Amino acid sequence: MRKLLRPLLRGLARLLFRVEMSHQLANFNHDRLLVVANHQSFLDGLLIGLFLPIDPVFVVHTAIANSFVFRILLSQVDYLAVDPTSPMAMKKVIRLIESGRPVVIFPEGRITLTGSLMKVYDGPAFVAAKTGATVVPVRVDGAARSYFSRLSGKHPRTFFPKIRLSILPERHFPMPEGATAKLRRRKSGEQMRKLMQEMIFASRPQQTLYSALCDAAEIFGRRRRLVEDIKQIEYSYNDLLKMALVLGRQIERLTQPGEKVGLLLPNLVPTLGLIFGLTARQRIPAMLNYTAGTEAMQAACDAAQIRMVVTSRAFVEQAKLADKLAGLRGVQLRYLEDIREQISLADKLWLMGYAIHFPRAFALPGTPEDPAVVLFTSGSEGKPKGVVLPHRAILANIAQIRSVIDFSVYDKVLNALPIFHSFGLTAGALLPVLNGASLFLYPSPLHYRVIPELAYDRGCTVLFGTSTFLANYAKFANPYDFYRLRYVVAGAEKLSASVRELWFEKFGLRIFEGYGATETAPVLAVNTPMAYRTGTVGNLLPGIEHKLVPVPGIEAGGILHVRGPNVMAGYLKADQPGVLQPPVSDLGAGWYETGDVVELDEDGFVKIVGRVKRFAKIAGEMVSLEVVEKLATSTSPDLVHAASSQPDPAKGEALVLFTTDGGLTRELLAAKARETGVPELAVPRKIQRVDALPLLGTGKVDYVTLKQWAAAV
Repeated sequence: MRKLLRPLLRGLARLLFRVEMSHQLANFNHDRLLVVANHQSFLDGLLIGLFLPIDPVFVVHTAIANSFVFRILLSQVDYLAVDPTSPMAMKKVIRLIESGRPVVIFPEGRITLTGSLMKVYDGPAFVAAKTGATVVPVRVDGAARSYFSRLSGKHPRTFFPKIRLSILPERHFPMPEGATAKLRRRKSGEQMRKLMQEMIFASRPQQTLYSALCDAAEIFGRRRRLVEDIKQIEYSYNDLLKMALVLGRQIERLTQPGEKVGLLLPNLVPTLGLIFGLTARQRIPAMLNYTAGTEAMQAACDAAQIRMVVTSRAFVEQAKLADKLAGLRGVQLRYLEDIREQISLADKLWLMGYAIHFPRAFALPGTPEDPAVVLFTSGSEGKPKGVVLPHRAILANIAQIRSVIDFSVYDKVLNALPIFHSFGLTAGALLPVLNGASLFLYPSPLHYRVIPELAYDRGCTVLFGTSTFLANYAKFANPYDFYRLRYVVAGAEKLSASVRELWFEKFGLRIFEGYGATETAPVLAVNTPMAYRTGTVGNLLPGIEHKLVPVPGIEAGGILHVRGPNVMAGYLKADQPGVLQPPVSDLGAGWYETGDVVELDEDGFVKIVGRVKRFAKIAGEMVSLEVVEKLATSTSPDLVHAASSQPDPAKGEALVLFTTDGGLTRELLAAKARETGVPELAVPRKIQRVDALPLLGTGKVDYVTLKQWAAAV
């Protein structure tokens, strides 16, 4: 009976759910086979049973098996109901696999309540390691949007969503080394968690930014209001598409395909709309840093061959940018106010009568490898460089983040980080918009009293920031301002231990520290609820290859080189304007050298030792300037400090510490060094008291200026 029903059900599923299969050279011909899949709905088992070329036994959670709906669906397959927390239950699964019967198991144990990957149990991985079974990962995508899922009403659902099954290449789980069975089981579980995250990432669709926006509008609903800025108007996906269409059409008339268009605009919804609109018409937004000086801005325009900059008169006046812009050479300014006035009746009729109904038709043909945006490095250690990020890199990084952290329609992101910065653009703006989360854009991260109040008033659940910014928010916030926050993510600079402790003590919140670079779109590693270790920046994200290259004079770790889909297309430099210089390192083409010395522990957690350029060679020994700063911070935790170096005829280089603490002395630092075991060479002989450290607009310390100060001491 089952054999007769199966072709009929398969045809019905193809018709109703438009099931799409994606194979990546998976082989099901193994004596011992374990298929693992994410769990989105009550349909998952039926779909896998219908479309996989095997007749497996399904291992399901006892609570799910007791569901009336699920029992009807399971009637078409063989299944074994188990409690994933019971070691005895896994013995039944081991016997099944050893008997030669293929087994399908959902390592999450339960159907997702968030739409993202949930807790992964240790049992399935231990079974794979114990039996030596070949593991084939299968990604189910789309079923969560059906009425057979367990998502709340806030998630958009439909009767027959399009469903995609992605079958990835097989893997093997050797039994990990460990002193006890409990430790080996835990390590197996970690391997399975990473495999599931890699599966979610590897099965992402290949898109452009604009097509991803169109997909999000279809999935979450055109009417869904999700983006807000200081004008306190909530914009829907439909509104965002209108902005993209009409602004993209106007700029298109002034530019050529492939041209870099400078954007000098704050965190406002029209800025986002303009980015999407430009990319749709093969124009490349070049996000200029309006906090930089005229010289740095000119270098950026020269490197990317920017001949037109789009800005706003109101913004130029409020941010007092008129003098900077007057100093730019070879650049034509276009103001949004003028562009809006040039929108004709014909444009409005085109928009409302045609374009908004068929938004995909607006996009010129493009590929994920085409340039999406040009961002500029902070210039903290030299002239800004243009970083060309293709659609592939940005969307890969969003998929990597989504595979390890569960952002959803329940979330509201508060982003005050400027979107000319990679962290602010990818994580703070594009990630929520393309995944259905609400977003509040605020124009400046420096309003330390306002931002906590906004988080409270708007009920924000996610906050991105740097250590410096988070320290100041905590200083001025009421303990209840962040009552709704569930994720506080720090990046762009090292998270201070005192800031981490302050947030935990005052708000009961754990800060998730991450790490990355503009060149990697930007996130490389991040701590998550499922993989967290204090003092590290978390595990590297799925899909990133890495190698550590030893540094002479530095015993621990090595320079981190990375390669992956989130790595840039290349640099644009002022000395070779418009010439794309693809990433290359000592390891070959396609590799990016981060310049950071890192250590990786046995569980893959990344610890930043310091930047290569931030080491001083004193009497033949390499001394990390970050160690000097940590020493100063542990001696005077309530104030801020930064270290630099200057030439020294006798010892090669000498340390200079800049501090806002007028009472900090070398004697105090030496005493703390003896107490904490810091080498005496790391105790600076020169201490300069300053009112404030020089900062870049991104919140990082301006080490170029600091180096100039040190040379003048």
